[in-house]
Amino acid sequence: MNMKTLVTGATGFIGSHLVEELLKRGYSVTCLVRRTSNLQWIDGLNVRLIYGDCAIKESLLNAAADFDYIFHLAGLTKAANEKDFFSANALGTENLINAVIEKNPAVKRFVYLSSLAAAGPSCNGAPSKETGEPKPVSAYGRSKLEGERIVMKHKSAIPVTVIRPPAVYGPRDKDFYIFFKLLKKGISLSWGECYYSLLYVDDLVRGAILSAESKTAEGEIFYLSDGRIYSNEEITEAIALTLESKPVRLKIPKSLMPVIAGIGQKLGNQGNIINKDKIRELQHSYWTCDSTKSRNELGFIPNVGIKEGIKWTADWYRIHQWL
Repeated sequence: MNMKTLVTGATGFIGSHLVEELLKRGYSVTCLVRRTSNLQWIDGLNVRLIYGDCAIKESLLNAAADFDYIFHLAGLTKAANEKDFFSANALGTENLINAVIEKNPAVKRFVYLSSLAAAGPSCNGAPSKETGEPKPVSAYGRSKLEGERIVMKHKSAIPVTVIRPPAVYGPRDKDFYIFFKLLKKGISLSWGECYYSLLYVDDLVRGAILSAESKTAEGEIFYLSDGRIYSNEEITEAIALTLESKPVRLKIPKSLMPVIAGIGQKLGNQGNIINKDKIRELQHSYWTCDSTKSRNELGFIPNVGIKEGIKWTADWYRIHQWL
């Protein structure tokens, strides 16, 4: 049975991995891309391209019809201002889901990729659960939460599922890459003790597909993680070990982080992880989530721990001469 799937955000880090996994499983895959999209990660794959932009609802009407599954991954993780985040992550989601309801009400599942940022940092260090009250601390987090609310508002019209991953890493990722690059140069940045949940990209895409195919996931929100909680020390150590680097630790007081972000934004571009919005998140010490629900209800079992995940990521960076 050839399941027809639409993926938005297919040219990005997570989207391109999802496309590869869907193809491996025999899905027929269509990617919604903009005329300006860089297709390097999906170039040469057996996919159909349709052109459209989530910001323009009219461009989606033909794009949304006749799919069994829709994975909505498109959005902005970095932007110049709050308005841009909301335009991409909330309005873009609203346009797409309305187009789906109008043109494809028989869709089997609409999966929205959200983020732990939508819920905000964990309170009192206890890993976040799906039942907790979301308290995002960044413009990005607020826009993703608004996207979630839009999706959940339509759950009686079409079957929807929301996935909230924590920090995701793996080949092609540009955010963790900054830390690999710094550690390769022998620099380790530290802003006090912090704790994180992590997820290797292959596990995330498996979990997303699992959630789309699972009847019990309908109308639900899920955290996916590798099931462990890591201190920033452990993450730094794992990367340094793989790179055979003995880094010098640079301590950055939390009060100085916004200043550094301001400089980072001026030097780089909005695509830089060192930006003011990201710093609002990094000033909090606990970004952890509890993935018990996805294990119990979806049967989601992560395959990749930090040791292999970091090694495979570093190998990819080396092969592609990023490091």
